[in-house]
Amino acid sequence: MQVNATRLPRPSRNTLLRSVDAQSEQIMVRLFEDADIRVDGARPHDMQVHDRRLYTRILTNGLLGFGESYMDGQWDCDALDDLTVKLLRAEIDKKVRANWSNVFHVLRAKTLNLQATERAFEIAEHHYDLGNDIYQAMLDPRMIYSCAYWREANNLEEAQTAKLDLV
Repeated sequence: MQVNATRLPRPSRNTLLRSVDAQSEQIMVRLFEDADIRVDGARPHDMQVHDRRLYTRILTNGLLGFGESYMDGQWDCDALDDLTVKLLRAEIDKKVRANWSNVFHVLRAKTLNLQATERAFEIAEHHYDLGNDIYQAMLDPRMIYSCAYWREANNLEEAQTAKLDLV
């Protein structure tokens, strides 16, 4: 007897990502509600969401993802200080780790490698093509783009010189 096995179509990466994003949104909205924060609510400390992918970003990257998603305009808030206090008091990070379903979801999201190679190139290109004005404003006169050695330094230029002497 011969069995005719039929293969089911494999979901595309985009389909999987949408599924992960939808589940991330459910998890994060519930956690925000526990902290008395409403997504797209009317109170000053409520988050206004502009890009729903931020939920996966927050779950997979924690506080860094939360901060970077704000800087990238994925969400905003009129009372950022109040929102931050509410989130810290609610200990959302601990709640994510305490729930195995959430932990499994975070691992699933990370294994899908949401940072595509072509996106990484685009981000790096944007970062390094800013021009010298921004680097002149934030670096020492030599425009050294690395750490500094501050043990006996009073300013960035002295700290960079101390680092070069140490090296």
